Amino acid sequence: MPVHVELRDDRSEKIRYNSPDYPIYIRRGLLSSYPNFTAPCHWHDDIELIAVLDGKMTYNVNGTLVEIEGGEGIFVNSRQLHFGFSARRQECDFICVLLHPILLCAMPETERNYVMPIVQNAGVPYRKLGDGIPWQREALKIIREMNRSKKSGAAPLRIQAGFFELWALLYENLSVETRSPKPESLDLTITKNMVGFIQQNYTRKISLAEIAASGSVGQSKCCKLFSHYFQKSPMQYLIQYRLNKSIDLLRDTDLSITEIALATGFDGGSYYAETFRKWLGQSPSAYRKQGPKTV
Repeated sequence: MPVHVELRDDRSEKIRYNSPDYPIYIRRGLLSSYPNFTAPCHWHDDIELIAVLDGKMTYNVNGTLVEIEGGEGIFVNSRQLHFGFSARRQECDFICVLLHPILLCAMPETERNYVMPIVQNAGVPYRKLGDGIPWQREALKIIREMNRSKKSGAAPLRIQAGFFELWALLYENLSVETRSPKPESLDLTITKNMVGFIQQNYTRKISLAEIAASGSVGQSKCCKLFSHYFQKSPMQYLIQYRLNKSIDLLRDTDLSITEIALATGFDGGSYYAETFRKWLGQSPSAYRKQGPKTV
């Protein structure tokens, strides 16, 4: 199934947890299930954990590109701008775990002394996890065990216990200097605002000037930020976001190609089909027929 992105008022992603009673989301997926082998760019309050089982992907965290291969993974801190992709369209089989930090905050002292120093620290946007370092190897083992535990009768307890264990590993292996609070950069905040504006207004015609204004910057600054964080222009980001949303409609509805085009901000069916073909190498109708890939 395609991954839908629902936004909160602050334009962060609203996670659809496995159970509405526990802020836990775990799935095993293939990178090819995303259009053009590229997941949507997003951010959320939750901690994101990735363990690559086979293949490889590139993870973009706040514009920094991190290569992750089989047996490796990544910890992405709360409210970081991130997404995984393969520029060469290579397959990647991976586990994705999202856990809200509130699961760690049973006591005020725990929250104040151990959770917030990391969660609210822009100096710790991510940590790559490799098999060659003992504590990171243990963290990857915990992520895989969380995935195995998700269908057990005591899944929330086992997963939360694993989250505590992984957090202790992370805390103990960060330097004292790293644990010192560091605020989010202004450029990242501006970029989040502009991305959120696109995600909330993609169905209508929007201009570069409007995107820039949503971040309270000029058009030149706007273009520089998109180039830094996404390696593409604001309008390229807008078009690809529209195409991503059109994929959801192709898979989940019986709407015609023209109806999908108009619903996702394109001027008409012909222009949409031409743009889609340039992006994915096939027509929207052909893509609809092939269906999603699953593990």
